[in-house]
Amino acid sequence: MSHEHEHHKDDRDRQATLDKYMAERGLKSTRQRALIIDTFFESDGHQSVEEVWARVRKNDARVSVATVYRTMKLLSESGLAHARNFGDGQTRYEAAIGKHHHDHLICTSCNKIIEFENDRIEALQDAVAKKHGFRVTSHKMELYGLCRDCQRLSS
Repeated sequence: MSHEHEHHKDDRDRQATLDKYMAERGLKSTRQRALIIDTFFESDGHQSVEEVWARVRKNDARVSVATVYRTMKLLSESGLAHARNFGDGQTRYEAAIGKHHHDHLICTSCNKIIEFENDRIEALQDAVAKKHGFRVTSHKMELYGLCRDCQRLSS
């Protein structure tokens, strides 16, 4: 499957999930809500509500931060976004559809977040769970420390 084709499939899957979730809860799709959702999914990485709001306001200055909060909560509850807390007290969101499972390295100095995937770590986690007769339904791994740049500054 081509990358372009996968991208459109992700968009369709996302829209179907969202439509179903909103219909079940009697929520209406508003122009502002659609703008927030599109803005969030157009950018990569781990975004705070304030970061999403700043980008949304470039298109519509009337969107309130409260509307962005509610919309991000909706995306999180519907399973389309993961809410992440990396110890700095700020919730960040990342897209859930179209992404492989990955883990995070978090710099405690500059708050940079580096994503990584490691098959050996995944296999070891599975082996540990199996040894203890445990069935893993989800997991996340976060490693905290200093990134290369911050190590350089502190030495």
